[in-house]
Formats: sequence, C-alpha cells, structure tokens
Amino acid sequence: MSTLTIDAIRKSYGAIETLKGINIDLASGEFLVLLGASGCGKSTLLNIIAGLAEPTSGDIRIDGRSIVGMHPKDRDIAMVFQSYALYPNLTVHRNIGFGLEMRKVGAAERDRAVHETARLLQIETLLERKPAQLSGGQRQRVAIGRALVRNPKIFLFDEPLSNLDAKLRMEMRTELKRLHQLTKTTVVYVTHDQIEAMTLATRIAVMRNGRIEQLGTPEEIYNRPATLYVATFVGAPPMNLLAATAQAGRVTVDGTGIALALPGLEAVPAGRRLVLGVRPEAVGQAGEGIGFSARCEVAELTGPERIVTASVGGQRIVAALPAAARVEAGDDVTLHVDPASFHVFDAETEARLN
Repeated sequence: MSTLTIDAIRKSYGAIETLKGINIDLASGEFLVLLGASGCGKSTLLNIIAGLAEPTSGDIRIDGRSIVGMHPKDRDIAMVFQSYALYPNLTVHRNIGFGLEMRKVGAAERDRAVHETARLLQIETLLERKPAQLSGGQRQRVAIGRALVRNPKIFLFDEPLSNLDAKLRMEMRTELKRLHQLTKTTVVYVTHDQIEAMTLATRIAVMRNGRIEQLGTPEEIYNRPATLYVATFVGAPPMNLLAATAQAGRVTVDGTGIALALPGLEAVPAGRRLVLGVRPEAVGQAGEGIGFSARCEVAELTGPERIVTASVGGQRIVAALPAAARVEAGDDVTLHVDPASFHVFDAETEARLN
C-alpha cells in the first residue's frame, strides 16, 4: 500500500491547457475515482501518473518520492485499460504471468502467483484457455489479473468496464469492490459513469474543464454538491434545478408563488438570482414541508419507482414516487418537499450557498 500526492499538475498542448492545477493527496489503500465527462482531463491525469505522458509543471510523488521523469516500468504501477489488450496466442495462464516472465521471475514463483491471482478472480478453471474462448467479463478479469499479479504500489484503471454490457458491468463492479477490500491496494480509477464512482470510491474527484470541481467521499458529493455541475452530474435521475430569487431573507421560486425561509441565506442580497436544487427522491406526495400543485407530464414505471415529470409555474420538476403511486400524464398532483432538502446555488457563480 502506498500514498500518492498530485501537486499542482498542469498539462498544456501548445496554447491549449488540459489540466489547470490538480492537487490531490491520496492515503494508502484509498480508492479514488476521477469522474467527469469526456474531455475533462481525467484520462490525461491518469496517463501522467502512469508515465505515458509528462506534466508541463507540477509534481507527482509515491510514498514521498517524485516519479516525474521516471520511466513507466520503474514506477511500480499497474494499469488496466478500457480494451483488454490480451495476447491472443497465449493462454490465460501466460497472459497473467507475462509481466513476471519479462522480469525474470522464476517459473515456480510465477506459477504460484498466477494461481493465487486466478483464485482471487475466480478464474482458476480458465487458465488453459485462450482469449478467443472467453466472454467479455472473463477477458476483463484476465486483464485485471495481469495487473494484480505484480502486487504493484498503485493500480490505475482507465474505464475498464465500459466495453461490458449492463449486467456484466454490475458484476464486475462488485468484483472490483471485493478485490479492493481484500488487497487494500491504492487505486486511481477513471470513469464517466457516476454509478461506478458512487459504488466503488472511497473518494471521488469530479472533474470539469481540467479542474477539480469537488473532491470528497461519495456521501459528500451526493448530499452536499459544491457546485451546480456536481449537483447535476451525480444522481439518477439528476437533481431538479428551479430558478429562484432572493427576497428580504426569503427565497421565492419563479412563477410559483412559493416562498421559503432557508437558513444560512440571510446575508444574500435581495434580487440575487439563485437556483434551488432538490433530489427527485426528496419530492413526495405526502409528508411535511412545502406543498405545491403540479401537472404531471410523464409518468414512467421503472419497477421499484414511478418517475413523474411534472410542471409547476412553468418550471419542470421530477419526483421519484413509490411504484404504487397512481399518477398518470395529465393528472394534477400535490407534491411535498422538506425545506431541509433544498440545495441553494448562486445562478451566476454556480457555487453552493447553504
């Protein structure tokens, strides 16, 4: 297990700056997920950690030792790519052990390490097969095994589950979680999938345009998003955003007549444009708090929930109601929200205010 320090990392390609000063301190054994949309810089940062690219400025340290300028093979890092990148002419046994073979590890020790890794990944029966005889999930396990067998200081994963179907992705998420709990190895994992981030990470770095919007635990990211971008990127269905205005210590929701007295906003000047955020699961048909009338536009049964999209005062709000809720398109419905569930953001800066 090792610590990882990312200190003021910047990366430019000519006049285009793709990383704009990234700072992260990762404790030994943590599982960090770099989460963001395509082009936000997460894979660039991962490649810099791996040594596949060099930063324009800044430093990266493993256990306090700088690795900038060090050859990738000398960093004691193992990387799992989006593509499986297996050797098609080699058996699973040789694919997993190939890195050890190149390092001149003895045959007996190599064989022991391969079998132990295969046992952890539950692929002992596949060791004599070749990649063409494996399913996508089995191939990804072999790719993970090839990294795991080396017992590196840090694991890097670059969207390793994106080529799998939904069922296999769920199974492999569980497998990765189990492996991390067993090995306690430090992990940096890149994905655009917020479900992967929430289920796997001990901490999440939400990235946007080469910067970190928020770094925190999954609970912090979900329950107290620091910016509008984080609020809408994490969560399915995404957080509702309602245009609002500050008025003499209260917040009025535009077009609705709803006025709220929310703590922590007393100093916000009257007339300041705000955005009220509320999670769909915090919107219900019963309960205490603010009640308001809305017109159902769409009702979608997902199985455990009925997702209702409704309009209120010209604004749209989504509610995650129980599956048994009898709401259909065109119905008038009364919805309730506990004022404590509201997140308040500045409409101009997009920063959280409460």
